[in-house]
Amino acid sequence: GWPKGGYPAPQGPYYCSAGAGTSIARDVCEVHYRACLYAGVEISGINGEVLPSQWEYQVGPVTGIAMGDHLWMSRYIMHRVCEMFNVECTFDPKPIQGDWNGSGGHCNYSTKGTRAAPGGWDVIQEHCKKLEQRHAVHMAAYGEG
Repeated sequence: GWPKGGYPAPQGPYYCSAGAGTSIARDVCEVHYRACLYAGVEISGINGEVLPSQWEYQVGPVTGIAMGDHLWMSRYIMHRVCEMFNVECTFDPKPIQGDWNGSGGHCNYSTKGTRAAPGGWDVIQEHCKKLEQRHAVHMAAYGEG
């Protein structure tokens, strides 16, 4: 929950932050990261998000369908870690209303073609043109922000 005094100050100091008052619940995030590594989950990074106490972690790189296994196990481990700290977690990318840009669920991916030099940029542009064809459908389903 939020402090008894109300909602936090507007976004700005929280994203990728360090320090008391801005990097809130880092202990939960770091214990989760280490527990995932110990369990063999392919976790590759963590960072604070724009909403205070909201953290992002990256699973992968993993090949194909194995991503689902690693993602589900990471979520199970997160719930168990939160039990230890007596806090609740949500995987809702926008847990509260308001101006919290960039706070949302996303998936990062790459292919050999997008990583190749030279020419990777051209392949990325081709992918974007394909995604653009269904932009309106995706925005209707997932919203802005």
